[in-house]
Amino acid sequence: MMKEKINIAWLKRDLRISDNLVLDACERDCYPYLIIYIFDSDIIKADNISKRHLQFIYHSIKDMNSQLNKYNRSVKILYGSSTKILKEYLNSYDVKNIFAYQESGIKETYVRDIKIKKLSREFNTNFKEFEKDCVERGIKNRSGWDSRWFKKMNEDITKNIFTLNTFEDTINIFEPPKSFINDISCYPQEYVKPGYKNAIETLTSFLDNRSQNYNKHLSKPLESRKSCSRISPYLSWGNISSKQVYHFLKNHKKTKGIPGFLTRLKWRSHFIQKFESEHQISYRCANKVFEKMKYTNDSSIIDKWKNGATGFPLVDANMICLKKTGWINFRMRAMLVSIFSYQFDCNWKLGARHLAELFLDYETGIHYSQFQMQSGTTGINTIRMYNPIKQSNDHDPNGVFIKKWIPELRNIPVEYIHEPWNMPPLINTLSQDSIYNNPCVNIVESGKAARTKIWSFKASKEVKNENKRILHLHVRNNIRRA
Repeated sequence: MMKEKINIAWLKRDLRISDNLVLDACERDCYPYLIIYIFDSDIIKADNISKRHLQFIYHSIKDMNSQLNKYNRSVKILYGSSTKILKEYLNSYDVKNIFAYQESGIKETYVRDIKIKKLSREFNTNFKEFEKDCVERGIKNRSGWDSRWFKKMNEDITKNIFTLNTFEDTINIFEPPKSFINDISCYPQEYVKPGYKNAIETLTSFLDNRSQNYNKHLSKPLESRKSCSRISPYLSWGNISSKQVYHFLKNHKKTKGIPGFLTRLKWRSHFIQKFESEHQISYRCANKVFEKMKYTNDSSIIDKWKNGATGFPLVDANMICLKKTGWINFRMRAMLVSIFSYQFDCNWKLGARHLAELFLDYETGIHYSQFQMQSGTTGINTIRMYNPIKQSNDHDPNGVFIKKWIPELRNIPVEYIHEPWNMPPLINTLSQDSIYNNPCVNIVESGKAARTKIWSFKASKEVKNENKRILHLHVRNNIRRA
């Protein structure tokens, strides 16, 4: 019996029906096609993937299906091993093409894609992966990368057009367990709402109004929640493409915050490209010599950091806020990493997974590149050691953000909100055992020790020699402004 000829559109971090080359390729070909998303049971158990990520993915797919319904199409949600699932389809149908985007992800996703390439060859199926967000696979250095980024970003947006579907898939053995769907079907109201429409509304409100104070409020923990774009989750999970955002910016009336935002859009691709070119930074130091650095790694301090109970008000408020909402601004993220690695003297690897699970906009390439920059283990970047008390005074001077997220501190006088342990006993209303009477480290002494350690290590000949390799691989030699 002749097998039916079909194509498969395999979605990963490209959960949209516009500017989607995968779906466009299927429509342009002559065969009926199936759109699938696989909740890979091996990958969702891996480090860094958390329930909030799965919730965002699931509701993004629901949004896609509401748009595809009029074409009698939908994204079929599958659960299990990607290799086993696709092998079943290759056995059951004459699959001519599997179309997908490249994914610059954790080791497990890379290994998965290698297996699918091998499997496709065995069945004489073309496995076509499209480049995503101008991140190039297999380049040896960054020569000309910036120019290519602008060229690709200025190309036309793909206008996806859909025909009415008549194909019916008969494979029903990989449906997700009901318990799994029930667990991810609820969606906390504190998170940004998934989907292309919400992405466009968020971007529009930013450009029309909220961007006016973008540069001014970028680092402030409270004000940035309004003045930052807040589109990072949509970019991370592909509800909107970088090219769509770029064109949106180009065609919009110029406002004060747009140039700075455009620069950060390009930097986003830059950091993912760094990871694509050297994915090992997810489990080892970017500068390999820093693997020799010793840390205290006090487990009790690590637990306090994870739970927002360090005794430093701004640190704790940000961790609590992040747990609840899935987002804090860049400077506050940098501060959490900095104090963990420097003043708390903990190896960055022990904190990276925790924050990855909390960031709703978790993007592997950005996460590990930035985590190592803020931990000082790249060897080539400026050491930035954030003092949480200074950051608190600078960016939350009246303690409004702190008091919002730490009820225990709501009645503390403003002059002591950043250092409540300095309150005179007569006005100290904290309980005797409050962590804010005695933070987990002496910030001055621990900071001094950290500076001595990191700078002496960075100055070593070994580190400097390794820096040459890093610079050759990652530094762009023809940076062009937008």
